[in-house]
Amino acid sequence: MKVTIYHNPRCSKSRQTLQLLRDRGIEPEVIEYLNQPPDAGELGRLLRLLGISAADLLRTGEAEYSELGLGAEDVTEQQRIDAMTRHPRLMQRPIVVCGTQARIGRPPERVLEIIAG
Repeated sequence: MKVTIYHNPRCSKSRQTLQLLRDRGIEPEVIEYLNQPPDAGELGRLLRLLGISAADLLRTGEAEYSELGLGAEDVTEQQRIDAMTRHPRLMQRPIVVCGTQARIGRPPERVLEIIAG
């Protein structure tokens, strides 16, 4: 089964997750999402696979989170998705997709829940 990782090579958890997959003989498709940010449709698909809202995928410690007021109660799901497409470092990472499931690799071992074998 195809495995994809939305990866940030500067993030230690992302590097650890990628290595964990490779140690198990899995060579995933690597998408460096800071260089190739997902569009709104792809981000919506990832959220459905993860089973979370856009608010749950946001990194609240990033400057853009505060600057864009993304924590306000009146911010819509679509506004949060649009913000992540424009500022992909707002996304939690890494995200691993396998079939119809996805997990955020925090901790990296969480991705093993969706990897067959």
